[in-house]
Amino acid sequence: MSIVVGLERFLRDMRYHRDRFRQFIGVSFVILVSLAGRPHETLFIIGAVCAILGIAARLWASGHIKKNKALATDGPYAYVRHPLYVGNITLGVGFCLASGLWWSYPLFIGIVLIFYPPAIRHEDEKLHHMFKGDWEQWSKKTRALIPRLTPYQPNQRSSWSFMQSLRHNGEPIIALFLLSWLYILSLWLY
Repeated sequence: MSIVVGLERFLRDMRYHRDRFRQFIGVSFVILVSLAGRPHETLFIIGAVCAILGIAARLWASGHIKKNKALATDGPYAYVRHPLYVGNITLGVGFCLASGLWWSYPLFIGIVLIFYPPAIRHEDEKLHHMFKGDWEQWSKKTRALIPRLTPYQPNQRSSWSFMQSLRHNGEPIIALFLLSWLYILSLWLY
């Protein structure tokens, strides 16, 4: 009986409150492919570069977030509306490549399709509600996941903050965590 109730609650949460699970599922994916991985040297190197680029994108973006105070349109936000998600997708692809596991690709694609469209929709609605005209102008010229080639406002000054990155997301800690799992995955090479 309690298993059925728990399963029903989980399925309801997955349908209506997916965002609660997004980070847990992402972390679980990284750990799973790192422990199960059987990397091949060339793919590992390409994957590690992708993962590091994704981590760097996340660090860059997290240092520009202005959480509910101002619409971030500088730094990576001058190129794409959701640079943290771009970083997540890039590092996820990197871990797929680095792991050498064929099944990591469909699993990761499933994770992206289940979690990101509703998260993007929710964040866009929230930002639109908070910043109305500024958001409308920015979103017309800046796509959700595909970066622009030129910045939204070319002359805009950009200021990245390590403390902001640490305080709002704990991003430097997350970066170290991800790099640790990349290192663990590299141990399977030898």
